[in-house]
Amino acid sequence: MSIIKATDLAYGRLRAPDLDKEEEFLTAFGMVRSERTATALYMRGTDPPHHIHVTELGEPKYVGIALYAGSMDDLEKISRVPGATPIESIDEPGGGKRVRLTDPDGYQVEVVHGIAQLPKITVARPAVNLGDDKTRRRNLAYFQNVDRGPSHVKRIGHFVVHTPQFEKTLGWYRDMLGFRCSDEVYADRQDNVIGSFNRLDRGDDYVDHHVFFCIRSDRAGLNHLSFEAADIDDIMTGHEHLVDKGYEHFWGIGRHSFGSQVFDYWGDPWGRVHEHWADTDVFNASVPPRLWSRGAIAGPWGSPPPERFMHHASP
Repeated sequence: MSIIKATDLAYGRLRAPDLDKEEEFLTAFGMVRSERTATALYMRGTDPPHHIHVTELGEPKYVGIALYAGSMDDLEKISRVPGATPIESIDEPGGGKRVRLTDPDGYQVEVVHGIAQLPKITVARPAVNLGDDKTRRRNLAYFQNVDRGPSHVKRIGHFVVHTPQFEKTLGWYRDMLGFRCSDEVYADRQDNVIGSFNRLDRGDDYVDHHVFFCIRSDRAGLNHLSFEAADIDDIMTGHEHLVDKGYEHFWGIGRHSFGSQVFDYWGDPWGRVHEHWADTDVFNASVPPRLWSRGAIAGPWGSPPPERFMHHASP
């Protein structure tokens, strides 16, 4: 039985020596500045959360991840875990309360509650004629129009880490936050699990295929933070925009097997990987874990993952 069941991912927290450069990248990636102080940058998506990405001023670093608790009672429960901080007020834009933990690899995990919500940013998207409903665009006097420019990031979807202590790190996140296994991948033999996709546990409610992917590795670090875009057209136009801006492309565009997302991966000025995705599978708690050979990683279309992406881990 886990200590709590986190209700959603809140934000990733990084450090960078130049907040101007990080804001330029995240704006080109499709986020919107929520607030900025002398020492930190807070970026939001089009969904209501005050921010989904925090960059502190400092040497490049993956600081950690934040997740929402369902209630103040859950914050109280997690605060009693050995090594946890007491419940504290968040002295940052957006406010709220939090408890801070340290995962087995030394990264910060914030469990938060009561952070401000902002008005949703409305994004008009073109209708799509697909499948049995091929009349959504009827008698138009203009061509199908998709505006060029950055993607429209909606929300943070998942995070992926490498760890040299795979069982311990994976068990810690499940025990602390109630993550539930969706799919695991093995190499050579079934007892040699090398990767585990885990989702939130919200009972009968449907959630993304994974909020956390844990990779067995010889070093610890962040592989990527992942953000949902408005739709597949939005990923395509965002890709072209980032190409034009000269940012580092890591992998994509393609479709994953595990979770089925259409994906595209980009590096910020310090090489921290950020993913655009759209169109994911959703599961509720009724689906049992599944085990696959790593040969199943190959998606239905798109190039195979480059070695530099597979082994990327930002400390």
